[in-house]
Amino acid sequence: MRIGTAKETYAADEALFDTPVQWAWLAVMLLALVLFPFFAGPYWIYMACLVAINVASATGLNILTGYTGLVSLGQAAFMGVGAYTVAVMENRLGTPFLLNLPAAGLVAALVGLVVGIPSLRVKGLYLAIATIAASFILHFVFATWTSVTGGVSGIQIPPARLFGIELARPGELYWLIVPVTLLMVLGAANLFRTRIGRAFIAIRDRDISAEVLGIPLLRYKLLSFGLSSFYAGVAGGLWAYFFRVVTPESFPLVLSIFFLAAIIVGGMGTILGGILGAVFMTLVPEVLKLAVGLLGPWLPDAVAILSPVRTIVFGALIVGFLVFEPQGLAEMWRRSRRFFHLWPFKT
Repeated sequence: MRIGTAKETYAADEALFDTPVQWAWLAVMLLALVLFPFFAGPYWIYMACLVAINVASATGLNILTGYTGLVSLGQAAFMGVGAYTVAVMENRLGTPFLLNLPAAGLVAALVGLVVGIPSLRVKGLYLAIATIAASFILHFVFATWTSVTGGVSGIQIPPARLFGIELARPGELYWLIVPVTLLMVLGAANLFRTRIGRAFIAIRDRDISAEVLGIPLLRYKLLSFGLSSFYAGVAGGLWAYFFRVVTPESFPLVLSIFFLAAIIVGGMGTILGGILGAVFMTLVPEVLKLAVGLLGPWLPDAVAILSPVRTIVFGALIVGFLVFEPQGLAEMWRRSRRFFHLWPFKT
């Protein structure tokens, strides 16, 4: 017998979806994702694929930074490792994407384990600088290891194939990118119901106390780096199939800053925060771009005049979230849920 929100068992208390309403909303969301490509135009399908790729990578960074408390500015470089892994395997081995994507994640995870070694000795700003150094090293490898990466010219990638069918256009790749991202998000959500996920949270909150309690810091910190890099590698592989060309300039440092900003705006330490932050960071510039375009008939120089303003507005929105809602969009969502949960009795 349930009283209020109390649960009878630990498993029930830890369930991801524990009410019929939540299951109903999940079904509605999945139905909307299935129907979306049949009603949306090519542009919005393109944006949906890009959002899904960013959600996958931001979720990986949230595991490392939001849940484990280890700041990283190398997420874009790990995506690059995954993208180049897919490119090399497609072009030289001809292996299917069902093998290439996990391989991209595993190779990126191995690189992440190496990059994560300094995390036992340094943290905070110093660890961020160490990951920046790693991203510069990887960028140098991408640009100079010509026999493998193609140097500054990069590598062209053939379309992904499923049962002999080419997945070349966004409308076709949608059925690859979105399901993979959903599986990755679900895996991350379930991770923090396990011993490993709880160890990550303990390290974030009090690493010395966690070590006293028997949590081996180096093992779990490296595991967090490996998981985060695995997510980035798979996201990079999806990115490679989506854009069909990989160059050293595809994964600059500013892209790593983009993902860090996404989890800050969305809300660190929550799966929902990584999703909302990635969606926000990807779509807001596009919405502002569309708004500028709508002013074209009345203001001929709108693009030239308002393009810098679009960047300023975008930056101001991020700063506004940091100042007025430090816990991000996820907290705004939770607050709205609490309000409507009690409505109309809340005064």
